[in-house]
Amino acid sequence: MPSASSLLTRPAARHSIGRTPDLRTGRGTPSPLVMAIILTSQLMIVLDASVIISALPKIHDAFGFSPTSLSWVQNAYTLAFGGLLLFGARVGDILGRRRVYLGGIALFTLASLLGGLAPNGAWLLTTRAIQGLAAAIAAPSTLALLMMSFQGARERMRAISLYAAASSGGASVGLVLGGLLTDLASWRWGLFINVPIGIALVLLAPRYLPETERNPGRFDLVGAVSSTLGMTALVYGFVRAGSSGWTDHATLASFAGAVLLLAGFVLVELRAPQPIMPLRLFASRERSGAYVARLFTVGGMFAYFFFQTQFLQEVRDYSALKAGFAFLPMTAVLFATSRLVPKVAGAVSSGRLLITGLSVALIAMAWTCRLSADTQYFPRIALPMMLLGLGMGIAFIPLTSSGIAGVDPKDSGAASGLVNAFHQVGGSLGLGVLVTVFGTAARNAAGQHSAGVPAALAAKQHLAHAISAALTGSVVFLAVALVIVLVTAPGIFRKPQPSVR
Repeated sequence: MPSASSLLTRPAARHSIGRTPDLRTGRGTPSPLVMAIILTSQLMIVLDASVIISALPKIHDAFGFSPTSLSWVQNAYTLAFGGLLLFGARVGDILGRRRVYLGGIALFTLASLLGGLAPNGAWLLTTRAIQGLAAAIAAPSTLALLMMSFQGARERMRAISLYAAASSGGASVGLVLGGLLTDLASWRWGLFINVPIGIALVLLAPRYLPETERNPGRFDLVGAVSSTLGMTALVYGFVRAGSSGWTDHATLASFAGAVLLLAGFVLVELRAPQPIMPLRLFASRERSGAYVARLFTVGGMFAYFFFQTQFLQEVRDYSALKAGFAFLPMTAVLFATSRLVPKVAGAVSSGRLLITGLSVALIAMAWTCRLSADTQYFPRIALPMMLLGLGMGIAFIPLTSSGIAGVDPKDSGAASGLVNAFHQVGGSLGLGVLVTVFGTAARNAAGQHSAGVPAALAAKQHLAHAISAALTGSVVFLAVALVIVLVTAPGIFRKPQPSVR
């Protein structure tokens, strides 16, 4: 079975440049602008899943969302993103990746502008879903274009490490940026900021990014629609259970619909001549384990961002700006770690790195999950945040490499799409599950009356209790991810061997 390192030494698929200028400088390395365009695109796409989180209390006040329905401001984006990523990857394979990338970024920019102008909650959720659709079109091509542009083993490892840092660090950067924009201007600027960046990318990409040849093929629309609707029904079922209970008719109908749609999706993929999710990609134990471990890891982390932000603002009375900056320790440690990991990747197996990173993150999450109304930021929140940044900085690079290890060039787009799909679906599904835990804990806490405790303080105590219960679920998610890696990661206890060309 090919290792993650073998992908980094394998020549990339041949591609045509067309009228694109030569990407190579005099030293034979890609232009820095290629990396800048790809990383900016990925950071903008990933960041938009969290930039709105710091503004959730303001959005709640503006549009009157309930505590559980508020999660749809994030889930509308991540579900459309994750559900349609595989379709977006297939579109890129057929129509050309640069062409599809440009269309996705242009639509993303337009949807960001319309979302910032939203007059009501329904408009906001609709534009967030369109943003997710646009991200699903553009994102698979970013990783594929990166792999095409950086072909040497050393430069590809560096490129992947930067890409992984943007993917993993984008969420925490989004929290800081969202808090800054919300306090200094408005929550709407968390969406408006994408507009000038998107315009610049659309202007620069045709000049510096390579294009792939068009390939004849079919679009698996049935697979794309059934997978997206199935995951949406599943997440809606969990969110509905959090507000209305597990015996609610709509809850049960949602779960039943999810089972039928997702089962139908698998049957479609088995029979489709050109499926959006080639099931052969799961033949590798390493890749399969990386996909599922990513789902649980990101699920736990997204829920952590969602609930920790609300704890800081609603329980500890932080402003959106202060809550955003509270995540800076995590962001700084994560980026620093992401730059150091490639330097040791040649001497330590991917399995060891993954286990180390997930173990550190699990310890940190277990430390921070026990919150109360009087929990102070330092040390009970700040120090675990730094450990989480360390753990995620170590884990995400080998998690990304393992997800595309040993992939045939013809499946590179689909494999890249799966990495991103499990990232986004993991965030949606994890948040949906833990919103249910939060809602149940909140109802139970509200039914307990604390004699002699002022109503305002009691409300904060109940909210802290519910958030603590949800974060305990994040601990379980990270523990499951660690077990999966222990079972599926190759070469856990041996150093990687030099690849033979």
